[in-house]
Amino acid sequence: MTNKLRVFVSRLIKQVLVGKITVSAALKAFPNNYMVDESLDTAFHALVHFEADEDLRKRDALYREEQDEYLQYLAEVLERGDDIAVNIIGEYKKYYSEAPIYKDVNDKYKFSKLFKFINIKKD
Repeated sequence: MTNKLRVFVSRLIKQVLVGKITVSAALKAFPNNYMVDESLDTAFHALVHFEADEDLRKRDALYREEQDEYLQYLAEVLERGDDIAVNIIGEYKKYYSEAPIYKDVNDKYKFSKLFKFINIKKD
């Protein structure tokens, strides 16, 4: 099953790269159980970073080209059913613990983050 999910995610990434779908649409289409596979989890966060870098991509053609090539590489690895390299997974893991899981963001999550970053006592 994991290989089928990896091929599916690879296709999502490629569709984003050619402009067929938006990053938001790709993230919404991600398999619900992607977090059980570190390679899929890394691909998810790579797409999040891709979207977050939108302004930088518009200003810097070299950065845009390198980022596109990088995502293409990730898509090719997943398409073969291979694991993404451990060092790449490690780079994204730095961001996992505080990053919201987009499908699971709800009011409880939002309020917990709000209370964490502002000084309000919960009664």
